[in-house]
Order: sequence, then C-alpha cells, then structure tokens
Amino acid sequence: MMKWTGALLLGLACSAPLRAQVTGGQAAFEYLRLANSPHISALGGISVAMPTSDIAFAMQNPSLMRPGLHNQLGLNYNAYYSGINIMNLQYGYHSEKLNTSFAVGFQYLNYGKMTMTDPVGNIYGEFTPVDYGISLVASRQYNEHWRYGATLKYAGSALYDKRASALLADVGVNYYDSSSLLDIGIVARNMGVSLTRYTPGVVEPLPFDLQIGISKRFKHIPLRLFTTIHHLYEWDIRYDDPATRTQSTLIGADTSTKEKSYFADKLFRHFIFGTELTIAKRLTLTVAYNHLRRGELAMAEKKGAAGFSFGAGIDLNKFQVHYARSYYHIAGAYNEFGLNMSLNKLFGIGEFGEKINWGKVYPDW
Repeated sequence: MMKWTGALLLGLACSAPLRAQVTGGQAAFEYLRLANSPHISALGGISVAMPTSDIAFAMQNPSLMRPGLHNQLGLNYNAYYSGINIMNLQYGYHSEKLNTSFAVGFQYLNYGKMTMTDPVGNIYGEFTPVDYGISLVASRQYNEHWRYGATLKYAGSALYDKRASALLADVGVNYYDSSSLLDIGIVARNMGVSLTRYTPGVVEPLPFDLQIGISKRFKHIPLRLFTTIHHLYEWDIRYDDPATRTQSTLIGADTSTKEKSYFADKLFRHFIFGTELTIAKRLTLTVAYNHLRRGELAMAEKKGAAGFSFGAGIDLNKFQVHYARSYYHIAGAYNEFGLNMSLNKLFGIGEFGEKINWGKVYPDW
C-alpha cells in the first residue's frame, strides 16, 4: 500500500506543472485554497501534519481523520474582507464495521450583492455570486504509525446566470510516532477535472498543490514546532515585479540593471513556519509566518505584520473554541472564530445510537 501511495504522489508531482503553473489568481475555484477554520488560519493557512484533536485538519489532509475525531462537529462563520461571508462545517464519524474513519465538509462563500451591468454600463439589477464545496473523506490505519486517506470533492460556483463546477480529489499520507511526538504528512490536493465552465471550450487550471508538513512536540515542554512546505511541484513561485528590475537615474529609468537570483526569497516562499504553546492542557497559543503571503501582499514602503498570523484555542472537553487573527496587508487583519463540539459527549440518541456507536469515545492515536 505504501509503495503504491508513494508512486502515486511521485507521479502527481511530475505531472502537476501541466495543470497549474501559478500560485493564485489564475486557476478556477481558487477558494479551495482558503483555510477552513480559524485554527488552520492561525497556523499560516495550511497545515497537513498537526495531530491535534480538531476535525478541521481532516480537510487539510484526509489521512488526519481518525477514530479519535468520532462524532466531532466543527463550525465557523466569519465576515471576510469586503463584505464576503464564509461558512465552513466539518463532521467526523468512525465505522468499526468498516474499520474506516469518515468525514464530511461543507464550504460556502457569499460575496454579497453586486450590480449587474452590460459592457457599456447599463444597469439591469443585482445578483449575488456564491462559491461552495462539498467534501467526503475516508481514512484508514496502516501498521502502527501510518494512516492514509482520500477526499472526494465537488466544487461549484454561481455568477448571475452562469455556473461552473468541478470534481476533485485529495490523497494524503500521515506518519505519527506517539513516543517521539513527531508527525509528518504529505498530501496532493485539488486534482481533478472541470465538469462545467463559465466559458465553454476555455480550459482553466485547477488549484492543485503538493504539500509536506512536519511538526514536533517536546516531551517535557508544552511546545510544538511546525513547518509546512507547499507548491512542491514548482520551484519559482516568486512574482516577477518589473519595479524591482528598474532603477531611477538622473536621466530616467534604467532597465539594464542585472537581475538578481533571489534564491533565498524563492526558497522561503514555499515555507510556513510556526509554533504552538499549550498552557495547562487547555489553552493553546499559536503564531505562524507565511513568507509567500508577505512577499505577495506586503507593501515595499510599509510591510507591517503582513504574513504573520496569531491564534488561541480553549479545549473544554466537550467544546473547543478557536480564534485567529491573520495579517494579509496593512489595510487590516482578518479575525475568525470557530467552535468544535463533541456530539457524543453532549447528548445520546437512544437505542439507535447504541447500534451505531454514537456515544463511543475512541482513544486518539
């Protein structure tokens, strides 16, 4: 199984440049790259190797879905920039009969009311564009330390009288050693095909990505360090800004300046770094740095805290509350709140619940 999974991921890495050659703004269904919970946002927007008890991570890497997340429900609804509303929902369930852990996720973005006009500016009313996605996750154990999983997604988009849709899949593998508290995850995300397009005959790339994450928690210090490496299928994801290749002179602009290699900048744009501190087993504090986000969105004259994100979480056994504050630009930060609930600890559903193991609590890892 591991040989086949490795071969599949290697093949995807080799073929990926045919699907997408950009970091953002050029592919269809770009909203699939957005973090699906405040906990993910606090970790820099991507996290594929965090063995914490949060159902949201099953949408980042399907192999992170496991029995310990049985009957957990995650919800968050937040106001994004420019009046955009985002809703995410995740639910997990473990089937003893099938020896498989399942999860379902919903993502919905409402962009608010917009004015409908023709090319010359005549107004014909208003419309509300929306994007949405449905994910089905399945994951199983392999030997003592390994899990593997896959996600099947349906993505849709509606723009006044036009529609677009796609069928996509994620494939992930996770290694976790409970003795060393080391977690390693790898996932190929958003592979698939477009079903319908806004413009028939025009093929748009899908937001494919190949990611690896590593996290390490110390035994005697309640601290976890982590890094995520993304866009592994393409080396140069740095925006080639013409302004950086032009210098002002007394007689005008000089464009003959020798280009720099920007090796370090190109390298670290693939990385997200961060740390998470746990206090009294209930409170977690998180800080992360996304170099790609800072490089693309920070202003040269005043960078501010662009690229940094901060978060806090409280684990109340039956509930988890998460908060994140992400800095994209000096124009303002984005705040998120999320709630996770352990449904099997909150209420029962009688005899039917006993048949489906509703109230069962499984050990995590």
